[in-house]
Amino acid sequence: TGIILSGGKSTRMGKNKAFIEIDGIPIIRRIYNLFEKIFDEIIIVTHQSELFTDFKAKIYNDLLPNRGALMGLYTGLFYSSHPYSFCVACDMPFLNKLLIQYLIDQAQDDDVIVPKTFDGLQPLHAIYSKKCLGPINKIIEMGKYKIIDFYPMVKIKIIGEDDILKLDPTKKSFVNINTPDELKYYGKKTKDS
Repeated sequence: TGIILSGGKSTRMGKNKAFIEIDGIPIIRRIYNLFEKIFDEIIIVTHQSELFTDFKAKIYNDLLPNRGALMGLYTGLFYSSHPYSFCVACDMPFLNKLLIQYLIDQAQDDDVIVPKTFDGLQPLHAIYSKKCLGPINKIIEMGKYKIIDFYPMVKIKIIGEDDILKLDPTKKSFVNINTPDELKYYGKKTKDS
């Protein structure tokens, strides 16, 4: 299953990041089109399901509102039909099919397969097993809402920078478009490249 989290408030951008266009294509559509080539089930977790009626995806609201990306992940895993799901944020326009497939290939006995760049772990570009549901629930009950908060409770495989660079030399897979300035910067870069 491919899970797209689209429940953020987009406060820094000032409008819904999922529908910001890069090269004339909304980011959510870019992600969805790629997911269609990789996954046989696509889930979009949102609090505005009416915005996503054009997508042949399963659309779900957060099981509990206002709990951030961790609840989005929990909701996606809860509804997923498969033991493993790949989860990304809706503001990541430059996902790399080869890197995603590499992560999928690593999903065997571990509960989380997460890339780690020099910037740190990339929990919104990672694979999660359904075994994460219990630990996530415990962490939420403790009032913690960062995705990495439950990592110590599960079996993790970290994919290092060297492996990532072989498949995505620029690490653009992990770019989020959060602000108008970032949109200008990356929008210009795609035209220049």
